[in-house]
Amino acid sequence: MKPYKPASLPGRASKATQCLLIILMGCCALRAFSAAPEAATKFEISFPASVHRGPITGRVFLIVSRRDTTEPRFRAGWWGDTPPIFGVDVSALKPGGAATVDSGTLGYPVKSLRDIPPGNYYVQAVLNVYTEFHRADGHVIWAHMDHWEGQWFASSPGNLYSEVRQVHLDPRAGYDIKISLARVIPPIHAPPDTAWVKHLKIQSRLLSHFWGRPIYLGATVLLPKGYDEHPQVHYPVVYLQGHFSLRPPFGFRAPGSGQEESEDDRGREFSNAWDSSGFPRMVVVTFQHPTPYFDDSYAVNSANDGPYGDAIMKELIPAVEARFRVIRQPYGRLLTGGSTGGWESLALQLYHPAFFGGVWCFCPDPIDFRNYGLINIYTDDNAFRVPDRHWLIPQRYIMRASDGQPEVTVRQFSRLEAVLGTHGRSGQQLEAWEAVFGPVGADGYPKPLWNKLTGQIDHQVADYMRDHGYDLRAYLSRNWPTIGHELVGKLHFYVGDMDNYYLNLAIYRMQNYLRETRDPHYKGTFEYGRPMKGHGWSPMSNAQLIRAMAAFVKEHAPAGTNTAAWNY
Repeated sequence: MKPYKPASLPGRASKATQCLLIILMGCCALRAFSAAPEAATKFEISFPASVHRGPITGRVFLIVSRRDTTEPRFRAGWWGDTPPIFGVDVSALKPGGAATVDSGTLGYPVKSLRDIPPGNYYVQAVLNVYTEFHRADGHVIWAHMDHWEGQWFASSPGNLYSEVRQVHLDPRAGYDIKISLARVIPPIHAPPDTAWVKHLKIQSRLLSHFWGRPIYLGATVLLPKGYDEHPQVHYPVVYLQGHFSLRPPFGFRAPGSGQEESEDDRGREFSNAWDSSGFPRMVVVTFQHPTPYFDDSYAVNSANDGPYGDAIMKELIPAVEARFRVIRQPYGRLLTGGSTGGWESLALQLYHPAFFGGVWCFCPDPIDFRNYGLINIYTDDNAFRVPDRHWLIPQRYIMRASDGQPEVTVRQFSRLEAVLGTHGRSGQQLEAWEAVFGPVGADGYPKPLWNKLTGQIDHQVADYMRDHGYDLRAYLSRNWPTIGHELVGKLHFYVGDMDNYYLNLAIYRMQNYLRETRDPHYKGTFEYGRPMKGHGWSPMSNAQLIRAMAAFVKEHAPAGTNTAAWNY
């Protein structure tokens, strides 16, 4: 037998031992570093009793900006390149008590304060104040009561906000910054009536009963030239739908006021035409109907928002028709609007086909939920990802540039809404649709169509939306045999082929359905802007739209109607 011999020479064994010791020392150092407490990164946000004496329930926002040209609160929460914003709910927060925004608070577009690189920033905080509602359906919820600002926390009267501060942020070194909400947003003063523009505001009995608090509806009415000089004339009325605004319809500015020179080209062109001789004399009305969830109710009844459709049809429109000399017959009541206003103008026409005489519908929000943007909410399981892919799984987008460049994903925008509010209270687009189209959840708030952090779609919510008539293409196909005869020649659609929110896709589906209608055939029109025409595209100016509507009214007016009275 041979004597035992080590596998390595003694010198080599010594070097190996040295390497092992170095590795062990490095691991110990790494463990010691990782075990070191993480530096705190947080803001403590409070308000003094001088601005609000009692406790507040609501949501606190912190906005971080690199710019000092505009207050950060006015740039936060928009779809595009918004500065980082973080949100946290507060319940019965007392004066002097603090809401904490720290590294665990969800943010957008960065997820955490720790994702903000070291540097100097301008910061501002806002407290969006909630109101307690005891609704007629038995639910008690907290949400933001609109104060005629259109559901925007940055400018809502009564909300608290801080001065803008410049601070140095370094997540590695940590920081603990205290901010005081020492200012209150003042009330909004409605514009005064003029010879051209009148304002109407009424308390809705139906909505006040549903919400358990006074709820108001409003209208801004643009009168034609010579309205007071022709007291016997009754005019066709155009109901122009859209987001909340107290501005005159179509950007009108009174000739000679000095304001028209600062208007955009469309507003200036329309104002000059409205005042010109021979232009069709009509009345144009915009509605104000904000809800506790959004700046607009979509002009329909819903389980979460309440009976806004009934309130508009039974309270607001009758109030307009009682005060102003408009034609109270279907041929003289016309509808138009774009985007949100496109959807609701089409919905009003479809739900009340014999009441309105026609709709000019521009780039409406989804009217066929098989194209809820790029999502088919009935068959897709996840809103964030393209289905049936094994390896490369593209993200879905909700916004693109007119040249096709993708800009914001559904995942990103869903997280923005999660930051802006819990329980469907973001005041933004996806949750506005859920409040209008969807059912009430067990907690009294809108039941989400999909989880805002995972994208998982709830098909029971999707089916509810379709079965309750909010998928307008599905509603129309179910009801065409009974309402089709009232809609012949009344439906006119316009959209760009590169709509920035992919809304053209649902329009294609609507056209595919309507072109096959029989007994009767729809006899309407579709126009597409090509190439690379985005959201808001129109083949005509607003003045040309009014001329087209006036021609339509003349064509459909009862025999013997003195249509010359509208063209003095």
